[in-house]
Amino acid sequence: MKKISEIIFLLSLVSWTSYGAVNDFCVADLKAPDGPSGYPCKPINEVTADDFVFSGLVEGNTTNPFNAALTSAFVTDFPGLNSLGISAGRLDIGKGGSIPMHTHPGATELLILVEGEITAGFMTPFHLYTKALKPGDVIVFPQGQLHFQVNSGNQKATAFLAFSSANPGAQLLDLLLFGNSLPSDIIAETTFLDVEQVNKLKARFGGIGIVSS
Repeated sequence: MKKISEIIFLLSLVSWTSYGAVNDFCVADLKAPDGPSGYPCKPINEVTADDFVFSGLVEGNTTNPFNAALTSAFVTDFPGLNSLGISAGRLDIGKGGSIPMHTHPGATELLILVEGEITAGFMTPFHLYTKALKPGDVIVFPQGQLHFQVNSGNQKATAFLAFSSANPGAQLLDLLLFGNSLPSDIIAETTFLDVEQVNKLKARFGGIGIVSS
């Protein structure tokens, strides 16, 4: 019985490696759960040309507190990216808008400005790197670094993004701080803001736990 199990395991391993060697891709089966190495492969007989094309990289809706929008072409939008270590996006920032401090835990980001003016940068514990960008400029944000983009021009700004992961993830500092259920007085004590300021920010970002100042 043990030998039979070992033979079945070896045959399945050969089948899997043969698939990868012949096809060099693994279109995501989005019906299955995501794992550390990505989604399982869709059966090859179900793969179509549409899995390798994404037509949704259009202008986003900037009607929100940040006056900005990210349109993503990540693996969850674009199954053909699965296991390839790359994804894309489009960034639209209205006049006076911004993308607040955030990180991408799983990817380095490349930003290519095509319209308007953006002031962008990232920071380490020891230094701030920031630059006013014009159309045609490219900036890179190393993986995991806290970074931002601000529309510093007089018109809307548009940029295209590339990421070194099919699913880069994002953590926005404002939402982490103020979009939660931690009581306002505790946040105030740990951020040196007063309770009234924290309550205002919690109300804006959908947090609960507002307390009287």
